[in-house]
Amino acid sequence: MDHPGYGDFRARREATVWQQLNRILRVLLVLASLLVIVSLFLPQYKKLKQSRSEIEALQGQVGEQKILLTRQMREVNLLKTDPIYLETIARDRLDLMKEGETIFRIEQPRGTARK
Repeated sequence: MDHPGYGDFRARREATVWQQLNRILRVLLVLASLLVIVSLFLPQYKKLKQSRSEIEALQGQVGEQKILLTRQMREVNLLKTDPIYLETIARDRLDLMKEGETIFRIEQPRGTARK
């Protein structure tokens, strides 16, 4: 014979079990949706980060090229306007010297780049 209060207790107990399972299910659904969102945006974030590093590298190259351009424009200007500089460069490249002139060359060790 069932006790009159036992049925209510059992129904309440089953209801709380279902409520707990529903809470767990909601939490799992939220976690699953968060994982889906993260999995969608993570590759894009990595691409963005890689693109930013490439941009920084390219900006560094642009800076170096600007410096090189400035140096070369200065040299072109000197070659066009300064006859003494032009004579010095021509004699240096052709290994020529004036009469009575002594040339001292300071060679850089091999393997070191000249800037």
